[in-house]
Amino acid sequence: MILAIQHEDGTGPGLIGERIAAAGVTLDLRSPFRGDSLPPSLDGYEGLLVLGGTPGTYDVDLAPWLPHAGELLRGAVRDEVPTLGVCLGGQLLAAACGGEVAVAARPQVGLYGLHAHPAAADDPLFAALPVDAQAVQWHWDEITSLPPGAVPLLWDEDFPFQAFRLGPAAWGVQFHPEVLLDSARAWAKDESGRLARLGVDVAAMLDRVEAAEPSLRTLWGGVADRWIDLVRSHPTVPGASVSGP
Repeated sequence: MILAIQHEDGTGPGLIGERIAAAGVTLDLRSPFRGDSLPPSLDGYEGLLVLGGTPGTYDVDLAPWLPHAGELLRGAVRDEVPTLGVCLGGQLLAAACGGEVAVAARPQVGLYGLHAHPAAADDPLFAALPVDAQAVQWHWDEITSLPPGAVPLLWDEDFPFQAFRLGPAAWGVQFHPEVLLDSARAWAKDESGRLARLGVDVAAMLDRVEAAEPSLRTLWGGVADRWIDLVRSHPTVPGASVSGP
């Protein structure tokens, strides 16, 4: 069973959730913004998925469950529970384990290319990444330093830490492997004013996402499948604590 943490409406597991369902793995989706409680530990779970959202990493007044999510992430790293943090989830993973997050000088919204660091060549998730890999980006913050021992995996010209691995089984990504056209369209509608101030040509951006959707589905669906395979091979965590290393 995978524990998933969703931080606001419209930011569900998307493509990753589709692949989890197709694999026949149970997804326990918790939405604390709707009043769902988070479990005290990862006892009974084989995987942890922490999704994105508008709150920033340190916005505990807006999202008071974030410190607890960070404790679960630390416990997952310590106990080598297969973990995937997406955008805010990746930032939370970095910050919870000793990295830093800050407001980005140049936010990214839309479709962007990604490049592989050398360590990605033998990474369980990203080894097969093509040289022309693209992903949907939608972030105003960024990871500015990685936790001690973290391995950088993917980068682009403005953000050196688009993906990283911490320990053998925890990954954080700055981009949105779960997002396809429907989500991008909904987000663009919800944030139309913000995107206008940023100077984003929304119609052109959505056209690019639509054209790339088949390749996005294949590429990031494959990455999700490889992560799910790790989850399926991981034993249930017996009474893992969230109190930190």
